[in-house]
Amino acid sequence: MESDHEYCIMNTTPKIHAMIVAAGRGSRFGASIPKQYTLLQGQTLLQHSVARLAESAYIDKCLLVVAADDSTAQTLSFAQPIYYAVGGAERWQSVQSGVEAMLNAGANKEDLVVIHDAARPAVPTHDIDAVIQAAMREPYGAILATPVADTLKQSYLAANMLCNLEYEAASPHKPLNAQPKLTNSKSGHNTLHAYAQKTIDRSHIWQAQTPQVFRLEQLQQVLSYVAEHNLAITDEASAFEYLELPIRLVTGSRQNIKLTYPDDAIVLAAILAAQS
Repeated sequence: MESDHEYCIMNTTPKIHAMIVAAGRGSRFGASIPKQYTLLQGQTLLQHSVARLAESAYIDKCLLVVAADDSTAQTLSFAQPIYYAVGGAERWQSVQSGVEAMLNAGANKEDLVVIHDAARPAVPTHDIDAVIQAAMREPYGAILATPVADTLKQSYLAANMLCNLEYEAASPHKPLNAQPKLTNSKSGHNTLHAYAQKTIDRSHIWQAQTPQVFRLEQLQQVLSYVAEHNLAITDEASAFEYLELPIRLVTGSRQNIKLTYPDDAIVLAAILAAQS
């Protein structure tokens, strides 16, 4: 795989292919249907997400990667031409299946693939264009992400306990060096709770979004590496990170949230209403 970062200045403009991964079940969302079929403003999340990609001048059709037993996707109408591939048990396997489908359909290995989550229906069009334009100038790709703004806590787990403070100095204020004495709770329960251990430096922490845009050949190779080494990854950029291959971060909008929990639907509905 080419490792010289100077390779990023390309002599030709690659073709752009779009993929939406919609093979998951959305277990954290807790609904009886896959979350990509949740209705917001009269359309499913999947239809909204396809429509957002269709608004980009770079994208004229979209590959949907769906579960083998999905009987819903092909009954829907979409904002641009759609073709299909069958996904796998893990997200990366679904992406791998989509990459193979694109190459089998005639895509060039130097082309770019724009991978988007079905559950991110509010991504602004200018963000889609920005991450594609950035990826065109990179040897491997680029992703949308936002710098983390909140204070981050690392936690530890402990059993339910009562905390009695014994101070070494007679003072109405807690000494800085006071340590809590932990005793078992009278309740007798052994339930584990999370406690704050330390605050994490967030100065270099980003929250990944989609779309994530990669060169097809490089993506195909890193996913093969994931399969061969049985790696656990949560997004495609993670595969490149294992091999220390540079993926550019492009600052995206905080409106581009993902439907993960039921409360997210309320926020997304408000964002979509404000954008319309």
